[in-house]
Parts: sequence; structure tokens; C-alpha cells
Amino acid sequence: MRALLTTLLIGLSLSSLEVAADTEKEKRVRDYPFEQVAENSWVIHGPLGHPTVENQGFMNNPGMVVTRAGVVLVDPGSSVLAGEMVLRMVKKVTDAPVVATFNTHVHGDHWLGNQAIRAAYPDAPIYAHPNMVSEAESGKGDQWRLLIERQTEGLTRRTRVELPDQLLNHGDELRIGDHTFRIHHYGQAHTNSDMMVEVVEEGVVFLGDNVMSNRLGGMQEGTFLGNMQTLKRVLESGAKVWVPGHGATAGAEVVTTYRDYLKTVYGGALLAFEEGMESDQLKPLIVERAAAYRDWVGYSLEIGRHAGHAYLEVESNEF
Repeated sequence: MRALLTTLLIGLSLSSLEVAADTEKEKRVRDYPFEQVAENSWVIHGPLGHPTVENQGFMNNPGMVVTRAGVVLVDPGSSVLAGEMVLRMVKKVTDAPVVATFNTHVHGDHWLGNQAIRAAYPDAPIYAHPNMVSEAESGKGDQWRLLIERQTEGLTRRTRVELPDQLLNHGDELRIGDHTFRIHHYGQAHTNSDMMVEVVEEGVVFLGDNVMSNRLGGMQEGTFLGNMQTLKRVLESGAKVWVPGHGATAGAEVVTTYRDYLKTVYGGALLAFEEGMESDQLKPLIVERAAAYRDWVGYSLEIGRHAGHAYLEVESNEF
């Protein structure tokens, strides 16, 4: 009888472990299909907003360029689960292997999916700006991993930090298959690690979070003037298709609209500074001036922060 009980207990334990393993395997980000934005360029337009249980932590715009050498990815998402979803969606477009990945900046909602890409294609290089790698190594990678895990109530806990292994700077060009990938970095913009990727033959630019469409995000690591100058410079590329870090892909108007938002907030902060307004007058002034953007996702959360950050930037620039 004791032997029988022992056997049953072992069987139950093994069954529990198998169920737990199966449950872990079943955790996956729901499928979001790639949408074609140019002849060989595709984008998954993720949900807007911040990482949540509802969106499973996935809310950026992963990109894909199909070259003769294979698939090139841009920003494969916020977790290993998001990266696995991106790979599933790649297979719905092409059977070609992934041969390279670009990470546009240090914010982990764009690149923690590296883990899935590296597991599936360990020899495919992952590229980023040197500042992105140094900042991620200094702790921001794990900070973002833990943030998304917390905001998804543990759904993404299987994610680990997988850093890029190849560094690129402004003006660098890579020839992959029949496509040229040109790097744009003009200093601190949304962050100090921004790397925009121009696909020359496609007339496409992957902007990272230097541009968002109908969405606001944090500016605490960026500068308004730097972001505006970056957009002025990258528009000189003459590209036709512009992929923001969040929101819908569009023509140059998606860039100029976001630039105008930045200009509106910074201009309001400059006026407040020049008029010697009290701090409690700043947000109402910016809210009034930025009324055209009040329907953007994240507006109520970010507009006060943007106003304060812009004012501090004005003070620094004026002194």
C-alpha cells in the first residue's frame, strides 16, 4: 500500500509539473498580422498605450524587410512572448530566415523580444547604437524587463535581456541582400540612443519613438529641441513611408504632425518662462495650446510631465 501511495504521489507530482510546463508554453501574445507598407517592407501596428495585462505588454510597431538574403527585423517587441509572436507572423509572409535585427533605442518595449529572435536565429546579428547598448548594460535593460513584467502581472516573466552584438553610428550603411540600410542618429532626441533605420530602396524610414502617431510617451530622457532637430534632418532623406514607434504608418505628415506637437509644447514653455509665469500657470497654458492633441492616447498622463520637462529645458537653454 505504501509503495502504491508513493507511486501515486510521484505520478501526481509529475502531472502537476507537466501541467505547469504546458501552461507556461501556452502563454503567448495574441497574433497581430504584418501589414505591407512598401514593396518589401511590413509593419505590425501594435496597440497604443502602455504595457498592460490587456495588451499582454505588446504595444510597439515591429518592422520587417524581406531581402534576397532573408528577413531583416526592426524592434521585435517588449518580451520573449512578443518576439515569438513576431516570428510566427513572419512565417505567414515568407519562409525566409531572419538574417539581421535592428533595435532603435534603449526602451525595452521595443527590443526585449531579442530573446526570441536570438533563440531561433543565434547567428543573426542584432544592431543598435553604442549608447543603447551601454545604457542597457548599465541597468536600463533589467529595469524595463521588470517594469513590463510588473505591468503585465507576471505574464512576461520568462523574458531575459539579450543585448545587440553589433554597433552602428550615424551614416553607417549595411548592404543586406538587395537592400541598403542607412543609419540616422543626430544626438539626443527621444533618448540619447535613438537609431533611425532608412531602407533606401524602399523609401521607408523606421523612426523609433522619435515619432509617435496619435500617442504620447515619456520625454524624460529626451529633449524637445533635439527631437525637433532630428526630425528636420531625417526628413531631408526624402523618404515616402514613415514608420513611427507607435501608431499608424503614413507619409511625411506623421513626422510633421509630431514635430508640431513638440514645437507647441516647447513654445508654450518658452512663453511661460519669458512672461515670468508661476509654476501653477504652466500646465493650463500648455493644455490650451495643445488642445488639438487632447484625443491622443496618453495625453492626460503625459501633458503635465511634458510641460514641466519642456520648462526645465527652456531654463537650461536660456541660462
